[in-house]
Amino acid sequence: MATSRAGQVRALSQLVAVPLTPAAIFLVVTVRLGAEAEVAVLALCANLANLVRAVGFRDLEGQLSCIAGFGSEVWDRLFGEPRPAELHPFRELHSKGRSAVATPGDILFHIRARRMDLCFELASQIMNQLRAAVAVADEVHGFSFFEQRDLLGFVDGTENPAGDAALQATLVGDEDPEFTGGSYVIVQKYLHDLDTWNALPTEAQERIIGRTKLNNIELDDAAKPSYAHNELTKIVKNGEEIKIVRDNMPFGEVGTGEFGTYFIGYARSARTIEQMLENMFIGKPPGNYDRILDFSRAVTGNLFFVPTADFLENAAVGAEGKPSSAAQPAPPTVDGSLGIGSLKKGGMNE
Repeated sequence: MATSRAGQVRALSQLVAVPLTPAAIFLVVTVRLGAEAEVAVLALCANLANLVRAVGFRDLEGQLSCIAGFGSEVWDRLFGEPRPAELHPFRELHSKGRSAVATPGDILFHIRARRMDLCFELASQIMNQLRAAVAVADEVHGFSFFEQRDLLGFVDGTENPAGDAALQATLVGDEDPEFTGGSYVIVQKYLHDLDTWNALPTEAQERIIGRTKLNNIELDDAAKPSYAHNELTKIVKNGEEIKIVRDNMPFGEVGTGEFGTYFIGYARSARTIEQMLENMFIGKPPGNYDRILDFSRAVTGNLFFVPTADFLENAAVGAEGKPSSAAQPAPPTVDGSLGIGSLKKGGMNE
């Protein structure tokens, strides 16, 4: 299934730097072995924008979007050469009981909207097309929590760039001309020990985070320890801070007592986020680690490359430049329904 994409124009980026939304689904899947599974995935890639439009049309103010990113191993299977310059398997980190683990995952679907039902419907439609071709490695339903706070009680995403600065921070430029307009994304699912965290005095929590809890003001340098989270995740190169875009979301299950933060960071260079993680888990200098990790444990870890929307729409075009059968649109339904969720014939509202 590997075909060369050299020389193709890929100018239209996926919407990696959009405003934060109240709802999201993070769906990570692995692609089954075999040409049939690969054809199905390529067909979904080519049809993804249509699916987003079809579901999103049900609420034009719902701000539905979906990012598709691909892991290192499956990239070779689906797309072949050339490869994004910094795409590789997620690099594990281990130091004195702290671990940034690598877990299975070929494709990330980051689905965002103002309403969870839109996210859920789109995820359902994606899986309807892929169910025989993939296995779900991880699925997390994120939600907005009071004033954009995480479950630790602090505002998350304060330092995100906006506008042109966000595009500059997240989109590959001339440094990798074959993949200009693409982006790297790293995801990790963190589970929190909220009982132990909440037993800490607020002042101790603030020193760990590096910001005040109530009004979200960054601590001044005299009060902020070198192990503060926002200090260790600040990357400076040639005197300039290198930004990323975070779209983290809380998640949790009351019945199981599992609560946490789904970290998702988009960057122009994967190395930026990898350096942040090294500072957190190993320490800067080594041993001066992020004290959040005394209360939070990473249980997943993946690196993906997000190609442009143009690249995805051309994904099922064969090496000879002719659309394969995977690129053809599905035939229209003949039952008079819209073929979407509960609007299918025989659905709940019939």
